[in-house]
Amino acid sequence: MQQNNPIMSYHTSKKLPYGVSNFITIVEQNNYYVDKTMYIPMLEDEACNLFFIRPRRFGKSLFLGMLHAYYDCRTKDKFEQWFGKLWIGQHPTPNQGRYQVLHLDFSQVGGRIEKLEENFDSYCRVVFDSFVDIYEDYYTDDFVKKVRSAATAVDKLTLINDESKKYEYPLYLIIDEYDNFTNTVLNEQGEDVYWSITHAEGFYRDIFKKFKGSFDRIFITGVSPVTLDDVTSGFNIGWHISTKPEFNQMLGFSTEDVHALFSYYKASGAIRPDCNIEAVIDEMKPWYDNYCFSEDALHTQSRVFNCDMVLYYLRNYISRGEGPKEMIDPNTKTDYNKMKRLIQLDKLDGDRKGVIRTIAETGEIACNLYETFPAHQITDPKIFPSLLFYYGMLTIKNTRGAKLLMAIPNNNVRKQYYGYLQEMFEEKAYVDTELLTDYYYDMAYDGKWNEGLQFMANAYAKVASVRDGIEAERNLQGFFMAYLNLNPYYYTAPELELNHGFCDFFLLPDLTHYATKHSYILELKLLHKGDTEATAQKQWDEAVTQINAYAQAPRVEALRQGTQLHKIIMQFDRHQLHRMEEVHS
Repeated sequence: MQQNNPIMSYHTSKKLPYGVSNFITIVEQNNYYVDKTMYIPMLEDEACNLFFIRPRRFGKSLFLGMLHAYYDCRTKDKFEQWFGKLWIGQHPTPNQGRYQVLHLDFSQVGGRIEKLEENFDSYCRVVFDSFVDIYEDYYTDDFVKKVRSAATAVDKLTLINDESKKYEYPLYLIIDEYDNFTNTVLNEQGEDVYWSITHAEGFYRDIFKKFKGSFDRIFITGVSPVTLDDVTSGFNIGWHISTKPEFNQMLGFSTEDVHALFSYYKASGAIRPDCNIEAVIDEMKPWYDNYCFSEDALHTQSRVFNCDMVLYYLRNYISRGEGPKEMIDPNTKTDYNKMKRLIQLDKLDGDRKGVIRTIAETGEIACNLYETFPAHQITDPKIFPSLLFYYGMLTIKNTRGAKLLMAIPNNNVRKQYYGYLQEMFEEKAYVDTELLTDYYYDMAYDGKWNEGLQFMANAYAKVASVRDGIEAERNLQGFFMAYLNLNPYYYTAPELELNHGFCDFFLLPDLTHYATKHSYILELKLLHKGDTEATAQKQWDEAVTQINAYAQAPRVEALRQGTQLHKIIMQFDRHQLHRMEEVHS
């Protein structure tokens, strides 16, 4: 493997801003910045109060930091230093450097429920005190002292609002992670406690009343519309720009952004000179790409990459000369655990479990997208896909009549669904996944598939419900999806189209990371109660015809990448393996 010169790379390349969300740090310390400043005039053309939702790790905090730096009157003289080389540097708006900016980050609020109101008020008091300290040149000493001595956050905000209006100082409110602690309350404390802080005279609702009348412009971000709907009694839909096509690529990276990023680091010598950027992007796409947040952008814009994932990959490529062995950033496991709590996967009723299983087993679901909904509706199975969409667990794939066709965006997210399926199956019986991955090694390197697939069949028999019909078929497919997904040597492609048909599973060799020598097409068949041996034989013969047709598809030669292809049929009699063979003709 060709190695880079790390010393040369360090001195000639901009720093990679992996894990850095402070805009000023990025521009002052020579970090690479994917320019999003061209969205500033577009935002100014919208309503004065804006609400924008994106999943975690899409660059929300960095974007808000950029807006803060751009609009802050206190740092107006830094415009050329911070923005001179960016798009907005050549196209400033009249509002540049015009506002006193109040910047809140509610991820900083937490603690025990009995202390939550106190902690929230304490955090806001500190920020409001800091605000008058930062802008003390605009106010009298007496006023600053008056704010500092005010007892509550609401009192401080009222004083700031009154005084700024007296002097006609325009105020800009930025709120990051507005729903962070309320989502935690909703999940961990229940709807009654959540209701008490977001309705009637609840402290969170109370301060939002103040926000709406106190600021010339507001920009709020979070991961779902739930809390804002509750605290504002169904906020003005004009606020909500999350699904507008013009803002589809405002956060995350477009394909063009990713190409420019890798081209820069290649040109500067940080990554290998023989790096095939197109091949690298093709490797990343199935894992990090494919987000679309607007129906109207479906056919006019490229899909959006998760930006943190791209930076994770690039960091590995710079240090190792190739992509990471583990395509999923380990930090996202924490995100998955948070997401599980937020959408209450451990509290799912039968209907919502059905939604999750449909998505996990088919990869998609047809549904309506609800732009706003209160907390008490998130248990409604009609609403549930919308919640999954906002958390980045679904993306807009297409339309189906009047509905949207929502799909799993990429392998990163797919693994999260499969993880849920695994947990669901293992509630019924333990599956030794360590032993299973040993069998996967034998399949990949030695072509020894019998023991591994027999082990999976035996495990399935332990966890499967004895059901007939479509439910049993989905159960079987779901089990194999979940556990084949644990195989590190392959990309598991379910329902891959080959020769006008869809094979159940194609195990595509991951030759980037492993010297895999064998690949597999798996076809699963299910017999039903009362089926005769003649029926079983007829089904088997049809399966042989199908799998041979799949293997003869023109794409297969490229997909198997020189590995030996095995065609395996597994026939189940409900939950027991009835017959399993490799097809050689």
